[in-house]
Amino acid sequence: HSPSSLNLFCASPSMFVLERIMGIRQPVGAPAHRGTAVEDGVTAGLMDPTKPLDDCYAVAIKKYDAITALSGDKRREEYRDTIPAMVKTALEELRPYGVPSHCQQFVEWKPDGLKYPIVGYLDYRWEHHGIVVDLKTTGALPSSIKIPHARQVSLYATATGDNVDARLTYVTPKKRATYQLENTREHLNALHQIALRCEAFLELSDDLAFFTSVTCPDVESFYWGGPARQLAFEHWKI
Repeated sequence: HSPSSLNLFCASPSMFVLERIMGIRQPVGAPAHRGTAVEDGVTAGLMDPTKPLDDCYAVAIKKYDAITALSGDKRREEYRDTIPAMVKTALEELRPYGVPSHCQQFVEWKPDGLKYPIVGYLDYRWEHHGIVVDLKTTGALPSSIKIPHARQVSLYATATGDNVDARLTYVTPKKRATYQLENTREHLNALHQIALRCEAFLELSDDLAFFTSVTCPDVESFYWGGPARQLAFEHWKI
């Protein structure tokens, strides 16, 4: 399990069936690619505090161009243009923490009752400060931590030790905000409960057709936009 797969199971069981059971993954759009690229640029700037911003921008743009080379997303150039501003904003927020002790650290947690562990990769950890930060790029700055993100970071906090200060940093091209995760245990329990239900769901059958017979896509949901909508008709006959 991963927090992203469990959040998907919770938010759209039919899309979970399509991607995780049937293996039909949906294309990643420009926003997600931008997030990956910005993270590369920010990591370069955090690991070397003397690295000029222009060099950090270059790292991010190079990554973005590589992973979007075959992308048909019409927003490709629009999102590319916002990358330097996002890298700058994120580094202004995170460089004061110092050089991270870990970047993209693998974590694993297996509570009682689960067949499989829940795993993930935290973005940044300052072990000497007891701080973990997950970086999120977004078009609009949220006023608080989004619940799926809280579940995700609760895993990182639990897997890295006791009394960890877990935070979410959201960045837009112009704004930034860092929120401290509260009620970590409650969010972790929610992740655990979703995982238990996910495993129970998967144990219901070995027949792929069964899972399309007990779920139904909401074709008005953003999960089923674009090419995915046709797949709803092909596999769910709606």
